[in-house]
Amino acid sequence: MENIKAEKTMGVKEVIEEASRCLLCLDAPCSKMCPAGTDPAKFIRSVRFLNFKGAAETIRENNPLGSLCARLCPVEKYCELGCLRSGIDHPIDIASIQTYVTDFERENNMQILAKGVPNGKKVAIVGSGPSALSAAAELAREGYSVTVYEKQSKIGGYLRYGIPEYRLPTNVLDYEIERIKNLGVQFVLNKNIGIDIPFSEIEKSFDAVIVCLGLGKGKMIPPFIGKENVITAVDLLSKLKEGEIIELPDTVLVVGGGDVAMDVITSLKNKGVKKVVDVVYEEMNEFKASNKEKEIAFPLVDSLICGYIPTNMTNNEVEFKHRFIDSTLKIKADLIVLAVGQEVESASLPFVFKKGEAERYSEKVFFAGDIAHDDKSVVAAVKTGKEAAENVAKILGGK
Repeated sequence: MENIKAEKTMGVKEVIEEASRCLLCLDAPCSKMCPAGTDPAKFIRSVRFLNFKGAAETIRENNPLGSLCARLCPVEKYCELGCLRSGIDHPIDIASIQTYVTDFERENNMQILAKGVPNGKKVAIVGSGPSALSAAAELAREGYSVTVYEKQSKIGGYLRYGIPEYRLPTNVLDYEIERIKNLGVQFVLNKNIGIDIPFSEIEKSFDAVIVCLGLGKGKMIPPFIGKENVITAVDLLSKLKEGEIIELPDTVLVVGGGDVAMDVITSLKNKGVKKVVDVVYEEMNEFKASNKEKEIAFPLVDSLICGYIPTNMTNNEVEFKHRFIDSTLKIKADLIVLAVGQEVESASLPFVFKKGEAERYSEKVFFAGDIAHDDKSVVAAVKTGKEAAENVAKILGGK
């Protein structure tokens, strides 16, 4: 099968035409519904009047990871859901406009954000996913000395190790990271806080600490625990993203229906797997995956079966029971991929988690990202990173 490439972006003419559809609402519900505060109403207005530089400045000043959110945000749940143009025909394609503007920024090497005047305060950030990068950028702009600790050999967390290339091109991620480095943020790699460096040492050495642990561990549910030929979606996607040579069988069963499951389906078909079957807990009207993800994965999957719960697995054969009707089914596959959720890896850290969220630890330790918010999207991670930076500034001084 031919490799699936990144989605084609709009050209300048299409972007201007799309921006011209905007109703220029005074109350701008699209902007109110953006968790990261990117302010689409303002940057679309700039595009409408051919001010692409101004549009880029609006995006970047409000959202330090604007080009990532443009590609990854489930806009139908946020800005586009609030778009009043929906009452006439269909919402403004905000994501495509934002992608064009941030690409324009990159191609023209615009340097919008600047390092702040040093204020003598030091902040450590544990993890380097989207919430960490967001917090680091905000703090560096206010003059804080920021050091990010990452246990992996590369920066980015799930952005780097989990999201397929067709959704998030590596060069885009690398550009965002380079921009944050240019703000003076220091990255320390291959250091697992709590194992390589005690957390107490980090806490003593810095004026504040922001912990940005992602949900990096795939969940394993009872029917599959200890069984052969079972892998979590997180582990599979990481291996594929890193280019590991994996022998994939002809038949793969995917269990799950969120964005990660859609990424697995697309990646498997991209690698030439002949038969991919997806069994989903949700029924079709409950589907969790974003519209963009479904548009790519649905035409590729060979069978999609909704409303079933896995109950047992024996010799590569998985038994399912329907949630509402008296129905069971059995599916045999050479490999089973579980995309049924993720959890935090925190055994080495002194925190208590309830329902996946961290409880307050001390006055100088803050949390951001997946462990600080029910919403696990990248745009929500950016929001919590910004909020954590604001809270640090409140106790240390600054904006």
